[in-house]
Amino acid sequence: MKKNIFLLILIFNFSCSTVKFTNEYLVSKNDEIKLNFTDEKKMNWHNLDLEKDSIPGMSVERAHLELLMGLKAKKVIVAVIDAGIDVNHEDLNELIWVNKNEIPNNGIDDDKNGYVDDVNGWNFLGDSYNETLEMSRIIRDDLTNYRNFNSAVSTVEKKVKESKQSLDYYKKLTNDYIDANKIISDFLEKDDYSQSDVLKINSNDSLIKRSKELISFYNSRDLDLNYLKDGIEYFSDQINYHYNVNFNGRTIVGDDIYDINDIDYGNSKVIHSKKSESHGTHVSGIIAGIRNNSIGNKGINNNVEIMAIRAVPNGDEYDKDIALGIRYAVDNGAKIINMSFGKSFSTNPEWVIDAIKYAAENDVLIVHAAGNDAKDLDEIKNENYPNDQYLGKDEFSDNFINVGASTIEFNDNIIAVFSNYGLENVDIFAPGNRVYSLLPNNEYAFQSGTSMAAPSLTGVASMVLSYFPKLSASKLKEIILESGMEINLNVKIPGKDGKTNFKSLSKTGKIVNAYNALILASKSKRK
Repeated sequence: MKKNIFLLILIFNFSCSTVKFTNEYLVSKNDEIKLNFTDEKKMNWHNLDLEKDSIPGMSVERAHLELLMGLKAKKVIVAVIDAGIDVNHEDLNELIWVNKNEIPNNGIDDDKNGYVDDVNGWNFLGDSYNETLEMSRIIRDDLTNYRNFNSAVSTVEKKVKESKQSLDYYKKLTNDYIDANKIISDFLEKDDYSQSDVLKINSNDSLIKRSKELISFYNSRDLDLNYLKDGIEYFSDQINYHYNVNFNGRTIVGDDIYDINDIDYGNSKVIHSKKSESHGTHVSGIIAGIRNNSIGNKGINNNVEIMAIRAVPNGDEYDKDIALGIRYAVDNGAKIINMSFGKSFSTNPEWVIDAIKYAAENDVLIVHAAGNDAKDLDEIKNENYPNDQYLGKDEFSDNFINVGASTIEFNDNIIAVFSNYGLENVDIFAPGNRVYSLLPNNEYAFQSGTSMAAPSLTGVASMVLSYFPKLSASKLKEIILESGMEINLNVKIPGKDGKTNFKSLSKTGKIVNAYNALILASKSKRK
């Protein structure tokens, strides 16, 4: 998000799991501002240490300074299954995976892996990007045998109505802003004015007074016209694409989405299709943004190679793409796969389940965002896909971690208001609220979501594995979960009134901690 100091938050599990817009949750100016942290700390809070910095980050900086200085590490291939990634970004380009067995741009599958010119990864979306949600496809493709068909119909009807109301709301906000801005500009006789200029206005004209109040309101919350236009674009996309049962963005790709054996599709263009397709770049930057180049952010671990797998559109991902993406990552040497996406309906979960099992058989860890519905996943039988269960049954693998999002605040707001949770179905929490990282075209920004929590954990897991490369995926998962920082606080429950102990909202009751994980890994090695 571009303006996260004051957010109109959507508690909705968009495919990219990033917090979006709504008029349902009006969050007052973030309490973190009252904590008087420097901008530098806010931009790197997820890497800081509770004891040394008074911030509940993951102790990454402490680990680098106190544990890792002078030690040799091995590169770890981390696959990021996501939207397109800016592989040329100034803060990432040195750490992009290169398939050394492939000759670029010769139109030949040199390494005979089934993918032509896959130098940095693979693009399962081809030239497509805008897409429906899975619930809309179920209706569009008349999948009446799907067990939740009726639920898909009722949910889409409800969401279309809500999206139209929200679009009208944002259009009104935008028009009011434009009108008020013109009135203030005309009164001040200049287009470029400051908040102090507005506050100095003294007029008895009712129109000017109302305009002053409105502009002051927006300015005090760091909202501008671009933010409002983003809101209009977001809800327009919901109406035109996400909940439009007559839309099919897949037609330009040319494959059969319901045939897992139809694999001859996609291309090697793993980069973003447009600037706003920023999610994969932001996620990758959290894991691996170059640490010591005095620009941008500090990634968690630079002993990595990021394998780019473009499979998450502007809408819900396809089960087929995710299953094949996991297999591609495993077959091409990835040891950790980051999956910052999710959806509430899945027509072919068995394909993804088989792929997760395949990753487990090949000792590959999978890290997944728990979702942004502010829901208890235990209550909804973990119908947030993909997951390591099916229909709420026992876990079928030991290589899958489900991550909720925490915040910079060490108080009852430590869990992000949008984060899913669950004593049985969320493993652990990691920083995911207002995390600073990369955007395409050498830009940077804060974004929020469990999408940011997953790469926070992935970065730590890759750090541990780079110094202890013989750890199995299951042992790495055990170390990450066991070594987390215990939180003994009563906290606000996302999406509900009331509080509960932090420990009751995940399996571990912990936040990921790099310092502890490295120490535990060293002890495991000695054993």
